[in-house]
Amino acid sequence: MSNVSYLSAGRRKNAIARTRVANGNGKIIINNKTVDEYFGGLERLKKTALKPLGIWEGVKNYDFFVNVNGGGVSGQAGAISHSIARTILELNEASKAALKKEGLLTRDSRMVERKKPGRPKARKRFQFSKR
Repeated sequence: MSNVSYLSAGRRKNAIARTRVANGNGKIIINNKTVDEYFGGLERLKKTALKPLGIWEGVKNYDFFVNVNGGGVSGQAGAISHSIARTILELNEASKAALKKEGLLTRDSRMVERKKPGRPKARKRFQFSKR
């Protein structure tokens, strides 16, 4: 079996994740760390990031190397999920229906709203004083 190498990108908020795939035994490396080291005790984010791996059984034959930067940990988890889903789609076209049904191929376009002038945050207002 030749060494497979696909590259795909995923985005969420301000985070960008790039995933490279090689033949292997199913290990996932994020920024040269294991998933447990990278996310620490944040189980919800770990589950979010690795959700696409549960869709297709063939992922056990590949190693995923993810490089992610920008944004916060939550946005990075979403970007990793999007990137892995796109990579799985390249590896196995038949998994498209299942990935699409779970909403993993859709880029979540929600971004932080900008701060408006004369306000402390985007929508928050200063306290009203009648007198």
